[in-house]
Amino acid sequence: MHAAIEVSALEKTYASGFTALKPLDLAIRRGEIFALLGPNGAGKTTLISIICGIVNPSAGRVLVEGHDILLEPRKTRSLIGLVPQELTTDAFETVWDTVSFSRGLFGKRADPAHIERVLRDLSLWEKRDSKILSLSGGMKRRVLIAKALSHEPQILFLDEPTAGVDVELRRDMWSLVRRLRDEGVTIILTTHYIQEAEEMADRVGVINRGELILVEEKAELMRKLGRKRLVLQLQERLAAIPPSVARENLELAGGGAELVYTYDAKAGRTGITALLGDLAAAGIRFTDLRTEQSSLEDIFVDLVRRAA
Repeated sequence: MHAAIEVSALEKTYASGFTALKPLDLAIRRGEIFALLGPNGAGKTTLISIICGIVNPSAGRVLVEGHDILLEPRKTRSLIGLVPQELTTDAFETVWDTVSFSRGLFGKRADPAHIERVLRDLSLWEKRDSKILSLSGGMKRRVLIAKALSHEPQILFLDEPTAGVDVELRRDMWSLVRRLRDEGVTIILTTHYIQEAEEMADRVGVINRGELILVEEKAELMRKLGRKRLVLQLQERLAAIPPSVARENLELAGGGAELVYTYDAKAGRTGITALLGDLAAAGIRFTDLRTEQSSLEDIFVDLVRRAA
């Protein structure tokens, strides 16, 4: 699939000597939702700022739809919509004027029909004549997205798009983002809400201390690194696990009322079958069982801990 963004050997060291990005390679496919995860200070904002032409790289190359960001800055910036974390605009402007002005900044002809469509998609139409200062925090967040979509970008960066908004608004934004993706817009999402990445992303990248430590299809990442747990509700409590049953990743829980077996995709059926056979041979019976799977958040925390 054609890459919307190609990053090659990208580095950034600030004048203070701090290295925000170590040599980094990344290709983001056209029409995908790519979630970029990382702790505070990991390099997410620096990477986005370079691609968007806000910060100059120290070394390396970035292509946006085949155009070099340093050789064709106006062209590449016109292809990108950026939703920052905070709204910086005249508080006394109306929603309509703010969004229309953003379109004009990119040299686009006035298109009231497009602005109306964007505002309606974001449930802002009824607020089109309201001044920015009168809006709630959630509505201001919607205005940020409307401004980024005003010039019809092919690539959309969402930097913490749902920080501080309620659950209903978050779901509305998820629906809009999916619709944009279906229309061919490439979405790059940074978020502290791991559930958001798990819900929306096609692929996930994890960055830590300026290094990209993993890029993987979300489903494949969950399959390869996600661990499962088999929880057996015992008929009678155990004071300890009998030696004939004991094995790695098997432990007592619930005051001896549960046996918990943690396994990965490779161990899977073989490990469970062997465990159940050993339990039957030892006369240990259970009344119920359930399985649990680690979330993307569990995987993310584990990856960052290992990298540290």
